[in-house]
Amino acid sequence: MSKTELILVKNVVGLGAETDHVKVAPGYARNYLIPRGLAIPLTSANKRRLEVLKQRRAEREAHELNAMNELGRSLSKLTLQLKVKTGEDGKMFGGVTPGLIADELKNQFEAVVDKRKIHLEHPIRGVGDHEVELRLHADVIVKLRVHIESTTPPPAKVEEPAKTAGGKGGKEGASARGDRPGRGARDAAKTDKAEKTEKAKK
Repeated sequence: MSKTELILVKNVVGLGAETDHVKVAPGYARNYLIPRGLAIPLTSANKRRLEVLKQRRAEREAHELNAMNELGRSLSKLTLQLKVKTGEDGKMFGGVTPGLIADELKNQFEAVVDKRKIHLEHPIRGVGDHEVELRLHADVIVKLRVHIESTTPPPAKVEEPAKTAGGKGGKEGASARGDRPGRGARDAAKTDKAEKTEKAKK
């Protein structure tokens, strides 16, 4: 089947950018691209419009580059604060994803960043400080600092009661012994009694 040749006047994901010359199925051109104002037929008259379209594309791309450069400079100076729940062992429930980072950038700094431009090989699963790569533009790649804190309180410490050298508290120990005199005191009393008996005999 023959293809229809078109000039894109707007970006079309998966097909091309404005001013690109593309070939598509006739039905796709007739029923979708042309009626929606995304493309125009490749004719002699429309070819003359290419210069205007190319200039508009160049201006748009320059504006996007400047905007992303400015955004990148701002974000590289910031630290995104995230609070997460963790277990008693300090491990996070789930992980921090590009979608969560994009949402928090908007909430905390009113910065709009497409989550597809936030590059994470794997979700972040640990508390502390992390660096996340933001691919804002083909020519603008910056690092964003992310600080993750746990909202789970640390486990309470159980304090053991103090022990004396004998293993029992002073009063409790004395009470347990019934406050009876020790062996040394009893021996001394017996010796004193024996001496008195000897003197009486003399």
